[in-house]
Amino acid sequence: MLKDRVALVTGGSRGIGKAIVERLLREGARVAFCGRDREALAVSRAELSVIGPEVLALQADVTNERDVRELIGATLDRFAGLDILVNNAGVYGPIGPAWENDPAEWRETVMTNLVGVFLVCRAVVPALIRAGRGKIINISGGGAATPFPRFSAYAVSKAALVRFTETLALELKENNIQVNAVAPGFVVTRFHEQTLQAGERAGVDFLKKTQEQIAQGGVDSTIPAGLVAFLASDRADRITGKFFSSVWDDWSSFEAHLDEIEGTDV
Repeated sequence: MLKDRVALVTGGSRGIGKAIVERLLREGARVAFCGRDREALAVSRAELSVIGPEVLALQADVTNERDVRELIGATLDRFAGLDILVNNAGVYGPIGPAWENDPAEWRETVMTNLVGVFLVCRAVVPALIRAGRGKIINISGGGAATPFPRFSAYAVSKAALVRFTETLALELKENNIQVNAVAPGFVVTRFHEQTLQAGERAGVDFLKKTQEQIAQGGVDSTIPAGLVAFLASDRADRITGKFFSSVWDDWSSFEAHLDEIEGTDV
């Protein structure tokens, strides 16, 4: 479905990002991915290269403009093009009542989850425009659709990411570049270890929900990875500026409802 397409996945060395890299490789894409942890990158690259040899692992911090420029440059040098961008890199940030959050941690969360996406898009979009096509998929999630108390920085940044997605989609519509956002669902990742460590500061109800989801295994990471692969494909060429849940939206049947999807923001 994505044979010979070139994809870049930020935050691709762990969790949901790693599952997305794996799915794109299995679909035939050539994939670059980045992360901040050099050791995790090396381990993931060794594992993923067994699935598809056309994989490139790069160390980068998406909040650092120089890192972003070098990331995009290295990807273009290796693969001579870029078709798909998946903005997955993110952090949970401070946990607890908003007025008790550390301002530096709050600011860093918004920088990573929102400004980092802007910086990567800013560097990638000119290449997509030159190519005359492209797909951008932003991983949003908790707090984007409903309030997420005690995780205010995360919630605000993810909600803002959806509006950025919608806005960029309109700006790029005439360039044949589709931009969408995905809520992956409760995939068990290292984020939830932070919730357990925070204890009741995370809120009694959410702490209990986290414990239950971890015990049950949570959402399989292959589910959001499958939605990302669909949105990255030609089958989703008419879909742009939308926010989808990988768990609650029946995205496997989207092709039968393209007219409806195009005509609504719901």
